[in-house]
Amino acid sequence: MTGPAIAVAVTGLGMITPVGNDTESTWHGVCAGVSPARTLPELSGCAVDFACTVDGIDLSAAVGGRTAFRMGRYVKLALIAAREAVADAGLDPESWDGTRVAVVVGTSSGGSASVADQAVALDRRGPEATSPSGVLLTIPNMPAAEIAVRMRATGPSMAPCTACSSGVTALSVARDLLAAGQCDIAVAGATEAMICPLAMTGFARSGVAALAGPGVDPAVLCRPFAADRAGLVMGEGAAIMVLEREKDARARGARPRALVAGAGATTDAHHPTSPHPSGAVAQRAVEAALRDAGWHAGEVEHVNAHGTSTPLNDATEAALISRVFPHRPSVTAPKGVLGHCMGAAGAIEAGLTVLTLQHGVIPPIANLDAPADEFDIDCVTKQPLLRRIDRAVSHSFGFGGHNAVLALQRA
Repeated sequence: MTGPAIAVAVTGLGMITPVGNDTESTWHGVCAGVSPARTLPELSGCAVDFACTVDGIDLSAAVGGRTAFRMGRYVKLALIAAREAVADAGLDPESWDGTRVAVVVGTSSGGSASVADQAVALDRRGPEATSPSGVLLTIPNMPAAEIAVRMRATGPSMAPCTACSSGVTALSVARDLLAAGQCDIAVAGATEAMICPLAMTGFARSGVAALAGPGVDPAVLCRPFAADRAGLVMGEGAAIMVLEREKDARARGARPRALVAGAGATTDAHHPTSPHPSGAVAQRAVEAALRDAGWHAGEVEHVNAHGTSTPLNDATEAALISRVFPHRPSVTAPKGVLGHCMGAAGAIEAGLTVLTLQHGVIPPIANLDAPADEFDIDCVTKQPLLRRIDRAVSHSFGFGGHNAVLALQRA
């Protein structure tokens, strides 16, 4: 087995999530293993009136400048994470060659919350009540576009949309651009902010969302791989990485956080929302990532699972993990803490996998004492596990059957 000709390094990482407004606080929050899910006044009257939200920050003030008015929430989250990632990489957009910088930022729904707001304004108060920036507040390429504007990045700019796997797709595309010589630096990841009555009602109607009965704390509802798992809890946030060819990064004195060793992608072609129950096509994505990295399955020491807490997804993924990795590597699933951050989930979880490789710490799965009896996987529960990890995979499986997997290696 042979890996890629070009080694790609993660030199910068930025995050903003329901448990932290930067990478460090997010890491501590995920390692604490406690969900911040709570009832939200803006969702009053909805069947699902709770979620995990980004709090404690004025997004417009954090973005700064005179153009925040034209940015949807999902754009602001991406820009904040991108700034942190670039600073973490030790780079300065004022001095870099912008023609050699790519921006690849995915999202699942773009500004769906803004679409709903603008539709209500139009219906109730007429055209003059809508925003002149209404289109900019909604279209999914705006995170990549605004990052490129702020960072003077005039290389390739893309906005992949593969539902819940958009973040891993974006990172994979960025890696390909570096390998092809189309850029020297890639600012890549994903963002999502779709917590609004319209979206929450849609997920409730689809049957995939957890429902809170009277007196039930929403913070305990997302429990990936549990026997009594009952649906996903919504989250939001963004994660952005700076990727460079490893030799270039080391030549400028950068210390990579981790290496992107391989990537794989497949499509179930089965159903718009349900994974193929055999998991065979998703398994091919895992195997493709391993093949791309030049690894044997037995070399993988850790799995960052998609783990949505839905009955079918978790059963399919657990069976896949036990087939591909019978040596039982450690398994975690950050959605127990963060909720399902939709299009941003894959980028956030890849970022957390990078931190596991860097720090030798595996966060626990929130709200899980032990996996269901039928799942032969080694879930980390209750408290973080201290263990050196050299090779890990991060799974993302999205609506539409989009499967995307990254193989990540300790630098």
